[in-house]
Amino acid sequence: MSETTETTGLRTPVLDVAAWTCPAPLRDQSRVVMGHGGGGALSAELVEHVFAPAFGGEVLGQLGDAAALSLGGVRMAFSTDSFVVRPLFFPGGSIGDLAVNGTVNDLAMSGARAAYLSCGFILEEGVEMETVARVAEALGAAARAAGVEVATGDTKVVEAGHGDGIFINTAGIGLIPAGVDLRPQRVVPGDVVMVSGAIGVHGVAIMSVREGLEFGVEIESDCAALGGLVEAMLGVTPDLHVLRDPTRGGLAASLNEIAAASGTGVVIRERDVPVPPAVANACAVLGLDPMYVANEGKLVAFVPRDHADAVLDAMRAHPLGTESRIIGEVVEAHPGMVVARTGLGGTRVVDMPIGEQLPRIC
Repeated sequence: MSETTETTGLRTPVLDVAAWTCPAPLRDQSRVVMGHGGGGALSAELVEHVFAPAFGGEVLGQLGDAAALSLGGVRMAFSTDSFVVRPLFFPGGSIGDLAVNGTVNDLAMSGARAAYLSCGFILEEGVEMETVARVAEALGAAARAAGVEVATGDTKVVEAGHGDGIFINTAGIGLIPAGVDLRPQRVVPGDVVMVSGAIGVHGVAIMSVREGLEFGVEIESDCAALGGLVEAMLGVTPDLHVLRDPTRGGLAASLNEIAAASGTGVVIRERDVPVPPAVANACAVLGLDPMYVANEGKLVAFVPRDHADAVLDAMRAHPLGTESRIIGEVVEAHPGMVVARTGLGGTRVVDMPIGEQLPRIC
């Protein structure tokens, strides 16, 4: 059974809203809730109050997408990520593609070119071997496309009913070029904010297959490895200030994290944020804000104004950055806060999300 909306013409099935799990519950929790994995305020609080005090360490305190460290006089980046996406296969990719591209991109956000990955498969008893093989093949193909080698791995099996088919963990290392120092503390008023393309695509692609939604056109995930795009940007100047790939929590979470860490304000022009019509229509139907929807093949960059035009040209010349555009700037006012100028001439605060609008998207 389906309904058609007059404003969008989209056909959507009647959803059992009562069966949905709220991803953003009250923050005073004695147990883990879904929002703790959403990349928003709950995730940050979990890290700040549980993991960081338990682990300690100066490197961990960077709290970036990847840790920048020195070993034997060599600067390198090190990152790890786990992938629990549901479903395992979706338009434009699979959990295997995500496992490679997600970690490669975390390394790229520190300026590093990924060199080696580790790969851990956690399999649920009863999952079809054909499914495991498809995921492994997709992971291997994504690694080759990204120019990275899977150097080591591990496999564990849990009892039926104690997993969800396949979970994957990947860790990666890569070298950071000389002169590159990407971290939010380098952001200053006057910096230009730009994105590499349309936002919200991955999250909507996942939801479309998860809930059986029909949007007239198939929305494919933007899942991609961004190492080559970052290299093109650094080829213009190593003096980029910070890069982030806006995955969980979307563009809004990344902008808020950078504003808070740098102690600066961020102003974006809402009309300049690229949102494809299909994503905008889907979000309108689902009651979502594209600013908070996850991406897996886009980046946001804070660049000194003097280099902004040249960097933007380099981004647009790369296949993964043809739709790049400037969306805002860094200001001295309202430090730690992100605001959007609306098309009507007003402004609105773009808050840090509490949890995740769409859980299990990566």
